[in-house]
Amino acid sequence: SLLSVLGLNFPTLQNDTFLRAARGEETEHVPVWCMRQAGRYLPEFRESRAGKDFFDTCRSPESCCELTLQPLRRFPFDAAIIFSDILVVPQAMGMDVLMVAGKGPTFPDPLKEPEDLQRLRTAVDVEKELGYVFKAITLTRHKIEGKVPLIGFTGAPWTLMAYMIEGGGSNTYSKAKRWLYRHPEASHMLLRMLTDVIVEYLLGQVAAGAQALQVFDSHAGILGPVQFKDFSLPYLRDIARRVKDKLKETGQDVPMIVFAKDAHYALEDLSQSHYEVVGLDWTIDPRSARERTGGKVSLQGNMDPCALYSPKDRISEIVQKMVEGFGTRGYIANLGHGLYPDMDPENVGAFVEAVHQHSKLMIKQI
Repeated sequence: SLLSVLGLNFPTLQNDTFLRAARGEETEHVPVWCMRQAGRYLPEFRESRAGKDFFDTCRSPESCCELTLQPLRRFPFDAAIIFSDILVVPQAMGMDVLMVAGKGPTFPDPLKEPEDLQRLRTAVDVEKELGYVFKAITLTRHKIEGKVPLIGFTGAPWTLMAYMIEGGGSNTYSKAKRWLYRHPEASHMLLRMLTDVIVEYLLGQVAAGAQALQVFDSHAGILGPVQFKDFSLPYLRDIARRVKDKLKETGQDVPMIVFAKDAHYALEDLSQSHYEVVGLDWTIDPRSARERTGGKVSLQGNMDPCALYSPKDRISEIVQKMVEGFGTRGYIANLGHGLYPDMDPENVGAFVEAVHQHSKLMIKQI
């Protein structure tokens, strides 16, 4: 296909620090990027997005490319993540999703009972339904000019299921959890359907040029350990295994990150689920995360985003403590959640600089 022909002449990668850290190799500094680094905290992002429908923006490769590159013009991040949304997957399965100002993502017609699964597309043509994401990735790989690696991503099955049943954000996710207790078979059926689409979607992202993949299980923390082991973990493992097996056939190897927010009870399990990197939220102590994962994986995270409201010198101290806690090997600095819209870009810059500065010194001292 045209994409694979194009793919042969991507600009050479100049900074592979992020990829090396993901694989636990030595680096000169700890790499850093931020979830939602392409976001509303940037005035240029707000300007680009003004007056445009959110999902129309997602469907425009040029817009996604521009939004992905904006933070790199400002900050020396060690990775970029393609601008998109996790809810493009339910859309590809035939569900309507609207982005409602002040309310966030909304499903006008959520799944209510198991028979509603019949409304979903069973065989999703990922190229047809989500090709716009692949085009955005390919375009961005060219435009990024090899500066840093480009990360592709997806929502995890449980998190997507939660949105599809709940119809939007929720404090309790009780409608979605009701399914797990009341309709376990239908729940597994939906989770399997999602997993199949996600595997194809991630493989398509790699074919388009993604150099790493992150799976966001944003609502993992709504589950307890028993439900997580039953309704989330098996599918997370399945995704990593299937993607890796398929990539092996063509001799490709793309590091994968799993970020199951607030699932600290599952840290040991997550570190043995075929992902090279486990992303952490700010509720986990870095040293205990290292102990509990036993050096099996690289770790990513986990500064409280709200620490960015601190003065810059305080940000530097917080970062130093964090990097000391994680250690400099097999570590990717990030926040424990996405950047919030009211954060000061200057402080984001201070965060990035502090990670680079402190980690360089620490590595020199080893």
